[in-house]
Amino acid sequence: MEAIEEIYSGILLACQIYNVDVVGGDTTASQAGLILGMTVSGLANKDEIIYRSGAKPTDLIVVSGDLGAASMGLQVLEREKQVYLVNPNMQPELQGHDYVLERQLKPEARKDIKETLAGLEIKPTSMIDLSDGLSSDILHVCKQSNVGCRIYEERLPIDPTVYNLCEEFSMNTTTVVLNGGEDYELLFTIPIEDHEKVKHNPNLTVIGHITEPKQGRYLVTRADEAVELTASGWNALLNKEGKEEDSQASEES
Repeated sequence: MEAIEEIYSGILLACQIYNVDVVGGDTTASQAGLILGMTVSGLANKDEIIYRSGAKPTDLIVVSGDLGAASMGLQVLEREKQVYLVNPNMQPELQGHDYVLERQLKPEARKDIKETLAGLEIKPTSMIDLSDGLSSDILHVCKQSNVGCRIYEERLPIDPTVYNLCEEFSMNTTTVVLNGGEDYELLFTIPIEDHEKVKHNPNLTVIGHITEPKQGRYLVTRADEAVELTASGWNALLNKEGKEEDSQASEES
């Protein structure tokens, strides 16, 4: 009963933070432990909605926050889980990993970015949340907008703890950022004329620009080599054959 009360307290806190109401619910038995599923709906002014389909050549590609920390938080948890399975008496070594664990276990929607952009008098031409991995999500924008892109490795915003953990786990930091996912930051495009408005904002980073579709979709490495981007992150629209479904619903998600 105590665990149920904790869950309800957490839901109530989330409702207060995001100014939403719980309007329904149902329970059923499960043989696979506790599973929570939620659907969120709301209303918005039509002229304020930003889709994935509005990016244009020369637009700048901008992300909020930093990337890769949630993925490395998962790596830490998976490592400690394996240690526990071998020896249940071992205590998990989580000290010093607070930031990446919080990014994995307690992600927060960047509702502040709307106010930030309004204050800067910027209206993005396209937008998507970074949940599937940077490579997959920018490719979603490119597909819906029928454009290409250039993302620059040296411009990727990465917290120092992520660099340290990638070295510890012998993982490539850029690969983690491109494919890890679950950052729940925002990626959006803005007209190039708005560059001066964002370049000094500590919460926003310009990581590249939009190109003509025939120029392809590439990551430019620190060695100035262009590497084609591939959707290696999570894909929720794969069918049973492993092929991507052509769904109009992805435009609004």
